[in-house]
Amino acid sequence: MAKLTEQDILNWEGDDYMNADHLEFFKDRLLQMQQELLINANATANHLQEQEATPDPADRATLEEEYALELRTRDRERKLLQKIQASIRQIDDGSYGYCEDTGEPIGLRRLMARPTATLSVEAQERRERMKRQYAD
Repeated sequence: MAKLTEQDILNWEGDDYMNADHLEFFKDRLLQMQQELLINANATANHLQEQEATPDPADRATLEEEYALELRTRDRERKLLQKIQASIRQIDDGSYGYCEDTGEPIGLRRLMARPTATLSVEAQERRERMKRQYAD
């Protein structure tokens, strides 16, 4: 069978949830996301090494703020990279696409929106409700 597209995934009506074609589609998508994050990380590293000597304190402060923002962004991407790598391991071990709490299918639409999801919508909502309850 030909490679699945996003539209094929969204329109899927079959009973064979997370079949080999689905797993291949999501693994390709996750590998692409991983590659993009690694390219961004390398670009940031190169950019930060290009220290610009700026005598004006206002310009220097602006540059430092830009660097701080860029580093915060890369830190979020580093955390996402860890989730992507965990999802790829789940694909390899056959547990991808199933809720960690309930074991039920997460759903193709949710995985399209968030390929690193580990909880079904219901389990995620339950977790967030509990968090809010105990945070108050």
